[in-house]
Amino acid sequence: MALMSEPVTTLQDDTRKQLGAFLRARRESLDPQRLGLPRSGRRRTPGLRREEVAMLADVGVTWYTWLEQGRDVNPSSAVMAAIAKALQCTPTEARHLFVLAGLPPGEAPQAVCCEGISEGTRRLLDTLMPKPASIQKPNFDIVAWNDSFGHLMGVDFNDIPPEDRNCIYLFLTHPAWRARLGRRDDVLPIFVSYFRAAMAEHRGDPLWEAKLARFFAVSEEFKTLWHQRNDVRGVENQLKLFTHPELGDFTLQQMYWYSAPRNGSRLLVYLPVDEAGERAMEWLAEQGK
Repeated sequence: MALMSEPVTTLQDDTRKQLGAFLRARRESLDPQRLGLPRSGRRRTPGLRREEVAMLADVGVTWYTWLEQGRDVNPSSAVMAAIAKALQCTPTEARHLFVLAGLPPGEAPQAVCCEGISEGTRRLLDTLMPKPASIQKPNFDIVAWNDSFGHLMGVDFNDIPPEDRNCIYLFLTHPAWRARLGRRDDVLPIFVSYFRAAMAEHRGDPLWEAKLARFFAVSEEFKTLWHQRNDVRGVENQLKLFTHPELGDFTLQQMYWYSAPRNGSRLLVYLPVDEAGERAMEWLAEQGK
């Protein structure tokens, strides 16, 4: 009697099963009420129903069911992005979803830029007082700060539009900010080299292109340096000279800590290194009272 051979499971079949299992796990982890979905009968399983995911992603229920069951269907990048959004996937989860679906991970939805900061980050900045501290993006946008940082740079960030809160833009356009920096002739070439190095990882990004165009629009000097020189430089810890109308010249140690991932936002803190720096800290502490 001939033995019946078992069906061969291919790598593609296994990947489809993994995709289905991942979709199901994400679906079952979601709270329908938090997504604003109406209550309709008793739910036998936790999370969303398949028809609810299909509705949110604007795809057919039967097609989505087949996808979750690991059947041989071929979703497009646009459809998979809609499913990732419906399932509230993080950027990492969306990338994983695309890989399992056999799609280029670069097409997965990217992290949404959030201008706000957490309460923990706010407490951290306040705890560092009177040491000046700020949170900056890779493009030098300032997204959070403590009072000492504003006093050090001679600006009130609450009076500055959010789109103008950028270290390079403020150096180019804000007289008080520019006046607080020592060795000003050296600052702009360094900024140009910083931005050129950072932008290499964001070529074609419309937000970065718009930022660069804005620098060009407000500073012919920046534009000239950008086109004439090709220096690149990574942001690094260094001693930084400041010039203050009351305190005179003093030097502070510039220190960076990076969030994860490495190219994410960075925490900048200035620390005293000598008596002049300590006097500056004392003055900043007085301003905070």
